[in-house]
Amino acid sequence: MVDQLTIQLLDHADAVRRDVAPRLALKRKSALGQFMTPAPVARFMASLFPPTTLRTCSLLDAGAGVGALSCAFLDRLTSAEKLNFQNVEVEAYEIDNNLRAHLETTLASYAGRLPVTYKISSGDFIWEASCKWFQGSRPFSHAILNPPYKKINSASEHRLILRRVRIETVNLYSAFVALSLALMQSGGQLVAILPRSFCNGPYYRPFRQFLLNHAALRHMHLFASRTKAFKDDAVLQENVIIRLERDGRQGDVTVSHSTDSSFADLSTHEQPFDRIVFPDDPEYFIHVPTSLGRNAIEQAPGVRFSLGEIGIGVSTGPVVDFRLEQHIQQKPSRGTVPLLYPGHFVDHATQWPRDGMKRGNAIKLNADTKKWLYPNGFYTVARRFSAKEERRRIVASVVTPAAFPEAPMLGFENHLNVFHEDKRGLPENLAHGLAAFLNTTAVDDHFRGFNGHTQVNATDLRMMKYPSRQALMAFGKWARAQSGLTQAMLDDQLKKLAE
Repeated sequence: MVDQLTIQLLDHADAVRRDVAPRLALKRKSALGQFMTPAPVARFMASLFPPTTLRTCSLLDAGAGVGALSCAFLDRLTSAEKLNFQNVEVEAYEIDNNLRAHLETTLASYAGRLPVTYKISSGDFIWEASCKWFQGSRPFSHAILNPPYKKINSASEHRLILRRVRIETVNLYSAFVALSLALMQSGGQLVAILPRSFCNGPYYRPFRQFLLNHAALRHMHLFASRTKAFKDDAVLQENVIIRLERDGRQGDVTVSHSTDSSFADLSTHEQPFDRIVFPDDPEYFIHVPTSLGRNAIEQAPGVRFSLGEIGIGVSTGPVVDFRLEQHIQQKPSRGTVPLLYPGHFVDHATQWPRDGMKRGNAIKLNADTKKWLYPNGFYTVARRFSAKEERRRIVASVVTPAAFPEAPMLGFENHLNVFHEDKRGLPENLAHGLAAFLNTTAVDDHFRGFNGHTQVNATDLRMMKYPSRQALMAFGKWARAQSGLTQAMLDDQLKKLAE
């Protein structure tokens, strides 16, 4: 039975969090990347630590806030699912003076009644952890983290320090986790809550590789709601909780899901690791399967080709409008060519020119712009960003040259992904078939399995598998012959083509 005082301590820490968080200066909160952990999330994270035969625990809590995560961990010393340590040594880092005062009070309460000692550091965790790493120190048996979320400038001191310890990453949250893992003893257990964005995309590839090279992934938990895990802090991205075992031998992974931080609809299942990280994936994308079975794309024997194998490339739209602002204008005129934004594609159809476009509809064709333009032709385009409330992540459309009969070239703005053949147009049926494939429910479901935010990167699209070129051409020929396409028609036709 849980000690009543431990419940009171964690609930007190949570009450402090709710009281303090709204009063933190927004500017300072943003500068530090502070998002404090609600009590139910802290309890769930602490519950993920497995039993151990260790007698002494050395616990790291980096970015400790008011101490909710340390509280939840220490509560397990007296809970029904005990962690039977004779001693616990807590090392907590918190640079915010106001939060550190609350953290001191919380940890002192535990030290007064349990075999717990603690040290609170006000120093820069990245700097101090790096010093430990240089000294060859790996002092921690356990770590529990809700790290700060903030981008790291490529020329910053933090970035330089991290490179010296062989960690290449772009955000404080991934830096904190990588450094914490680097300081773990062999067999050490690390539980962290992170934005799901690290699971894919090129910027976090070195971080993913670092994690998988130094630890076994034991557990992943996904919150289905993007907004509710940290609803008090208005965090608008999906969050995932992971448990890593330093130097562990990789086996199956426990995957759990819940809608929100109440965990009322918690579901758990085991997945083979090759469903989480595909064996032939050089990008180390981390997928979060939503069911026991393989999804429709994984099951389809005909969907197994890379874009390179079918002779298609995909690129981010090369026109960055603020850099070419002096060449962009609202209305087409002599000497301009169409400039296409996501707003020019409505219900998969092209509407150009459009009134009210913020930047414009056309770009001048001259020596300064020509290298950023593509020859007029058939292209498949997909938006790079979708609104958080939108049902689909991938929304694809076909650009047809007939829509721009006078234009020798086309401009694709940076918020579009463009499918092409060596920066030239695609065959008509191939462009339509590719768009039809991307707009199927199976592709959208599959894409959500490894994409944790509303951005669709060209790298993500490049890493997907596709039907053969011949099958896509047939899909496009079929799509063009239909008088009106519905989602059900697209999904049914994909099943036939993918067999």
